Amino acid sequence: MPNSNAKFNCSPRGGQEAGRRELVSRSLQSAQHCLEDQDFGTAYAHYLLVLNLAPELKTSVKETFQFTLFKWAEELDSLARIQDLFNCYEQALELYPNDEVICNSMGEHLFRMGFRDEAAGYFHKAVKLNPDFADAKENFYRVANWLVERWHFIMLNDAKRNLTYLKAIENAVRSGCKSVLDIGTGTGILSMFAKKAGASFVYACELSKTMYELARDVVAANNMEREIKLLHLKSLDIEIPKHMPERVSLVVTETVDAGLFGEGIVESLIHAWEHLLLQPK
Repeated sequence: MPNSNAKFNCSPRGGQEAGRRELVSRSLQSAQHCLEDQDFGTAYAHYLLVLNLAPELKTSVKETFQFTLFKWAEELDSLARIQDLFNCYEQALELYPNDEVICNSMGEHLFRMGFRDEAAGYFHKAVKLNPDFADAKENFYRVANWLVERWHFIMLNDAKRNLTYLKAIENAVRSGCKSVLDIGTGTGILSMFAKKAGASFVYACELSKTMYELARDVVAANNMEREIKLLHLKSLDIEIPKHMPERVSLVVTETVDAGLFGEGIVESLIHAWEHLLLQPK
């Protein structure tokens, strides 16, 4: 168990400051006693008080706070107090928003509870914060295997199919379609085809958080993050001019598979035609 006997050094500034220092000191001692008694819930509450009163101690108590959080979360999980568990992690991430260990732990709880897309978001953030964090990378790849359908890999490796899409998009852009919306962008491949073909404005929407984050990485790796606007939205929720300044002249999609009915692609295309696509004069 980590030791959290942090030293609190600060010049006195009157009675209020002295009272604050005394409260922080007593709370640290109480937290340590609670940990020794394995009263993790009370210890967690003491650390919350300490970190809110003395944020300058974040670094010195970080390891012990993490230990306490994870132990308390295990208890809450075993008691099926799911909302309390999530509240604790939200509080922890407010205090340590860029802590990859807490992000990864939150993702693990979400994954076990079946919230795989949300879990992937936390694993992805943990990897972004620390690319060498092996546990987070393993967790992200594992959840990605659940979320990315097998047919997606088949399509990406279908050279003939991709070339057909590329030529069709190039022909449309050359014929005057300069603004493009990619529905269900996935990895962003069609959006990049459109941009390389010469489209002036390219928008791409993706409902899955995991695929949206993946598309951001792929687009950035191809130096197109400033040229393709990615929207973490369902196409039915896109509003003009809130998300796009005006209607587009071309809509592309590669979501026509088993999801033709399950993902509502028919409704999406009708919506795009009626509300997002320029109508022929």
